[in-house]
Amino acid sequence: MAVLLIMLARGSPNASAQPEVAAVQPADDGLPPDISSMSPRERFNRLYNRVMQAAQSGDETSVSRFTPMALQAYAQLDTVDADARYHAALLKAHTGEIDASGALADSILARDPGHLFGYVVRGTVARFKKDQKALDQAYAAFLKRYDAETKLNRPEYAEHRTSLDDFRRAAAATRRSGGGP
Repeated sequence: MAVLLIMLARGSPNASAQPEVAAVQPADDGLPPDISSMSPRERFNRLYNRVMQAAQSGDETSVSRFTPMALQAYAQLDTVDADARYHAALLKAHTGEIDASGALADSILARDPGHLFGYVVRGTVARFKKDQKALDQAYAAFLKRYDAETKLNRPEYAEHRTSLDDFRRAAAATRRSGGGP
C-alpha cells in the first residue's frame, strides 16, 4: 500500500502526476502534530503534507500511519473543493482505493467541468489499472482543456504547478509518439 504512494512521490516513470509537498516540520519525537486547534481544512492539509513528505523520504511507516488520519480529516471537512478532492484522490489511489479515487475524479469534473485535476486523477487511476485507453483519454482531455483552464489562474493550479507540468509533458509525449486519440 505505502509502496504505491512512495512510487508516486519519488517520481517513478509510471507516475508523472507527482504531488507537491508544502514544507512541514515533523515532530522530533515522531508523534503526530498537535492539530487540535486547527480548522478541519488545516488539519487535512497538514496531514496530507505529512504523508507526502514521508513518502518522498521513503518513510513507509509514517505513510501507513498518517494516511488514515488524513482521510479521516478529509471526511470531516464541511466544504470540499477540487484541491481537497485531488489530495484525497491521490491518497486513495496510492493506498489501493482505485475506484474511490476515480469517483473523486468524476466529482471534480462534475462540479468544475474541465478542471485539470479531474484528468490528472483519471490518468493516475488509469495507470494503476494499466488501462492505456483510459490513460490516453485522460491525456487528450487534459490537453484539450489545458490552455483555457490555466488562463483561469486557479490558486490550486499554482500550488500544483509541477504535477500539472509533469502530466502535460507525459500527455504531449504520448501524443507525439502516436498514442492517444
